[in-house]
Formats: sequence, structure tokens, C-alpha cells
Amino acid sequence: MSTTKKYAIKVWDISIRIFHWSLVAGIGFLWFSGEEGGNIMTWHVYIGCAMLGLIVYRIFWGIIGSPYARFSEFFKRPSHTFTYLKNILKGEKTDYLGHNPLGGWMVIILMILIFTQAFSGLFSSDDIFTEGPFYSLISSKTSELFTSIHHLNFNVLLAAIALHIGAVAYHVLIKKEALIKSMLTGEKQSPRPSRINTRPNYFFMLLSASVAATVVYLLISQA
Repeated sequence: MSTTKKYAIKVWDISIRIFHWSLVAGIGFLWFSGEEGGNIMTWHVYIGCAMLGLIVYRIFWGIIGSPYARFSEFFKRPSHTFTYLKNILKGEKTDYLGHNPLGGWMVIILMILIFTQAFSGLFSSDDIFTEGPFYSLISSKTSELFTSIHHLNFNVLLAAIALHIGAVAYHVLIKKEALIKSMLTGEKQSPRPSRINTRPNYFFMLLSASVAATVVYLLISQA
């Protein structure tokens, strides 16, 4: 019985993997600390600033990063995405080494929601003793608006995360794709060797990380 040869292709560079799992840990902590309240809210603010820094990094890396990390590789037009969805519903299989069109849209949506969550937190207040770094720059009425956005957006973010986890479970359990392992090792299996140089430019990586770290430092210094 012959088997199709599989090639291990490096798809996700080290910074994308660190970015992904840092978001997982960060959002988990923010959820816990937000529910817990008290002294831990100081770290809630710090980690929230770090989340904003991660999004800044991802925006830069989506433009100048490694091939499969770039927005131009996975951000497809709505018409292309709907065609992909129709093909799935028909049972037709279309493989993408990087993000498929639906996965690409989910990345964008999650980034927007996380950015909104972190940005609104900069101006929010719990009316007890925790205030965002820029709370004093706006009126109390405007802060109330940002605080409402902060609370409402988190529920939307949780719903999007649940949808994302459901999609991953579908690919892992039904389609038998090792997505979680890929996000740990950076490698995916392909029936064809890749001609794309997936090695990241480490200078651009350092540049993007420096910009993101500067943003985090400036935000925390105001907290």
C-alpha cells in the first residue's frame, strides 16, 4: 500500500508562535484578574498594555514579516472567502499551507477586538481605585463610554474566541490536521515541497519588536 510523501514546511516563524501563545496567556490572565479585582488589577493594566504592544508588533509583522505571516498572503476578498465557504459546504477540499480565507478573516477580527479591548482600557475606570493610564486626559462621561465599550467588547471577544476554538477543534478532530502542534513547532505537512523562502528577516523582527516594546514602555510609564 503506497503512501503519499509528506514534506515538513516551516510556516509559522518563532515570533508568530510567541505572539499567539502570549495572547492566549494574556487574555486568560486579563479575564481572571478582571473577575478577581483588588490588588491584581495593577497587573491587569500592565498586561493590557502588553496586549496592545503585541497587536502593534503583529501589524508591523503583517506587513514586513515572514511570508505566511503577511496580511497579503491570507487576507482574501469577501467574494473569494464566500467561494471557499461554499466549496466547504459542498464537501470540496481546498488546502492552504497558511491561513485559509476564513481563518484569515478570524485573525483580522480577533486583532481588531483585542486592540479595541486594550485601547478602551487605557481610558477606563472601575470607579474604585483602578484607572487606565490615560483616564485623567478625558472627562468622566467619556471615560464611562470607554468603560462600557471595554466591558461589552470583552463579551464579543469571548464569543469570537469560542468560534475560533470551535474551528480549530473541527480541523483537529474532523479533518485530522495537527494545527496545535503546528503552532508549537511552526511546521505543517504538505504533499508538495515549498519553493517559498520562509526564513524570517531577523532585522525586521527586531525592529518590529523594538517599536512594540517602546509602545508598551510608554503606556506602562503612564500607569
